[in-house]
Amino acid sequence: MFTGVITHQGTCAKRSSESIWLDCSKDFLSKLLPGSSVAVNGVCLTVSSLGKHGFEVQVIAETWQRTSLRKFKVGEPINLELPLGVNGRYEGHIVQGHVDGVGKIKKIDKSGNSHAFSITVPAELTHYMIAKGSVAMNGIALTLIKVTDNGFTVGIIPYTYSHTMLSTATVGDQVNIEVDIMAKYFMKFIKEQAYGKH
Repeated sequence: MFTGVITHQGTCAKRSSESIWLDCSKDFLSKLLPGSSVAVNGVCLTVSSLGKHGFEVQVIAETWQRTSLRKFKVGEPINLELPLGVNGRYEGHIVQGHVDGVGKIKKIDKSGNSHAFSITVPAELTHYMIAKGSVAMNGIALTLIKVTDNGFTVGIIPYTYSHTMLSTATVGDQVNIEVDIMAKYFMKFIKEQAYGKH
């Protein structure tokens, strides 16, 4: 489990049809072991090997298809997060690293010291979203400002903007979206109550 509080950034060093190599800081690398879980732009992956400057994660066909990892380019900045430890501080919201879909940045507006990101997503994802609710975008725990039938808007504070890959994001970029797990359970419960189990 993750919290969506991004602690480190890395860069895509190289990629193949089966894996991605990521360069990262020595501090982050020192916390990894082969088999460790790590969130890469919000996607929970397993460390397969370690190197001097970074680590490798293996990616299966389902993950390539359902996330924006397939769009990674060498040199691209990437959000990294370690799983929440049993003695860790719970500061974001429950993030599993199980991406529900891919959104696209429609607009970025700067207002004062903040940035408002408008994202288009498949309509089925907005069923799990409400204003002031939670969403993870590229692994970043964010609060929803506005929700429409096919998208949402989130506000990015200066710290988050400068300490994540959002500082280099542009209109048209794809982002990984994970909706609130509690909303998914609630919607399932409501549907079963209304229509019965199938």
